[in-house]
Amino acid sequence: MNLLAAEEATNPLLPDVAEMVIGGFSFLVVLFLVGRMLVPRLQKTLAERTEAIEGGIKKAEDAQAEAQRTLEEYKAKLSEARHEAARMREEAREQAAQIKTELREEAQAEARRLVEAAHAQIEADRQQAFTQLRGEIGRLATELAGRIVGESLEDQTRQSRIVDRFLDELESADGAAVR
Repeated sequence: MNLLAAEEATNPLLPDVAEMVIGGFSFLVVLFLVGRMLVPRLQKTLAERTEAIEGGIKKAEDAQAEAQRTLEEYKAKLSEARHEAARMREEAREQAAQIKTELREEAQAEARRLVEAAHAQIEADRQQAFTQLRGEIGRLATELAGRIVGESLEDQTRQSRIVDRFLDELESADGAAVR
């Protein structure tokens, strides 16, 4: 009965003192181990993750800034290339106009040269025809004069003088008739 009375006197909700001491000591040991070993490792891991995330964000921001700079450079180069292309087109137009003008001038000069050469050729042909005609007229005149006079005019010097005199008279008669 004594045992029953002692059991009845203790409160079932309150643990035994020895259990409380062993439990408290165990809790302090676990708390010490967790505080000394686990918490620093957790803090180190969290710091590494934080650093990695912040580094990733920094890298992303740097990449974004680099991409923006590259885009601006690309736009600037594109604009410069467009201006250069426009300048080159304008230069090509100017060169084409200059070449066209030069070709036109060369063609006109060639045409003038051809016309002058044709005039010179015509004048040379006229002079040649005049010389041939004069010689033929002289020969015919000498032959006719020889028939009229009844003597031969075979002497070259005499024939030349007679022909020249006849042609001079003929030319002066033509000149007087034209005026």
